[in-house]
Amino acid sequence: MEMILATKVTWPIIGQIAVLLGWIMDGIYKVMDKVFHVQNLGICIIIFSILIYLFMTPLQIKQQKFSKLNGIMQPEIQRIQKKYAGKKDQQSIQSMNEETKAVYQKYGVSPTGSCLQMAIQIPILFALWQVIYKIPAYVTSVRYIFTDLVGKVAGVNGYEKIITQFVKDNKMSRVSLAFGSQQAAKDSLVDFFYALSPEQWTKFAKIDKFSNLTDSIHSTSHNIAKLQDFLGLNIADQPLNYIKAALTGGAIALGIIAVLIPILSWATQMLNLKLMPQAAPAGDGKTGAQVAGTMKTMNTVMPLVSAFFSLSFPVGLGIYWISSALVRSIQQLIINRHLDKMEINDLIEENIKKIEKKREKAGLPPKKITNQAHLKAKNINVNNNNNNVNSTNDSAPKKPGSIAAKANLVQEYNKKNQKNK
Repeated sequence: MEMILATKVTWPIIGQIAVLLGWIMDGIYKVMDKVFHVQNLGICIIIFSILIYLFMTPLQIKQQKFSKLNGIMQPEIQRIQKKYAGKKDQQSIQSMNEETKAVYQKYGVSPTGSCLQMAIQIPILFALWQVIYKIPAYVTSVRYIFTDLVGKVAGVNGYEKIITQFVKDNKMSRVSLAFGSQQAAKDSLVDFFYALSPEQWTKFAKIDKFSNLTDSIHSTSHNIAKLQDFLGLNIADQPLNYIKAALTGGAIALGIIAVLIPILSWATQMLNLKLMPQAAPAGDGKTGAQVAGTMKTMNTVMPLVSAFFSLSFPVGLGIYWISSALVRSIQQLIINRHLDKMEINDLIEENIKKIEKKREKAGLPPKKITNQAHLKAKNINVNNNNNNVNSTNDSAPKKPGSIAAKANLVQEYNKKNQKNK
């Protein structure tokens, strides 16, 4: 009979990715333990975050390249949308779609380019969350710490009701218990023990029914405490609990460290958003302003939500949010420098070459793009610079054979054709 671990997520794709990420996390733990003789889950979470986001760097670069080109494409797409605004007939809709498609073709990108990158990243991020949130389910080295105690507790008559009542009395809302089968019960006990704070371990050891398991309880709590300790905080406990304890006469130093977790979570998320290139909002006029306003609100709210979660969720998740945001910020700085050095026309030509290679492999003929489209694409930077410096420079003489000169010839040719019509 197939065993289903209650502590693991069973969603399609995300569940499989989570298992793979769990192997990586387990590997990090083993290397840190055997090579560096360090048993600390907080450090493992930081290294894990760095590695995963390094692996996702190519996806980030592709997404940022699309965003850079999208900022240039959007005005053209908006003009097309404005041109056909209010026209619902089939011919107009078809013409609008063809003209929009031509814009994407001109810049060598797919209309679904950004969506594709997000579609790849989102399952990874969801799976990453699951591994951090349920470490014992995916990191076997941590799970083995509870094996002996789980077996002994499961042998106590009526342990299910005792554990259920303990969870209720101590308001352990993130612990989900399932005693439907022997395997599910063991998995639930692992989840339960991993979520216990030092104070809750002490309370658990005092339960009469488990009085003969005191040595095993203390041994397990001591072993897992070493792994969960990070700067004096238990990564399975909530920062809010340390803050409350500090306000009622507890350790002030730990309270200060606990306060820093949501603050740093907010600050690092804000830094990451500041470094992210802002895509041009779709739509024109009032619609564009509304979209821009919504994006601005989200950029303000999301870091605050992250800070709130870091305050009320386990410390381990706060460590993950902070470390991952810092990694993304450093990653974004490097990507920004790389893209700033890249000319738009070079980026377009690179995209077109990739498309042609794919078509060649598929046995398809090269796509035909008009010379005017190529010239217009190559002249983007020249036109932008001229517009930003001085619009009167359009009449200035251009170097023969230059891109700007060729672009002017195309413009003059178009004007003559329009006059002759």
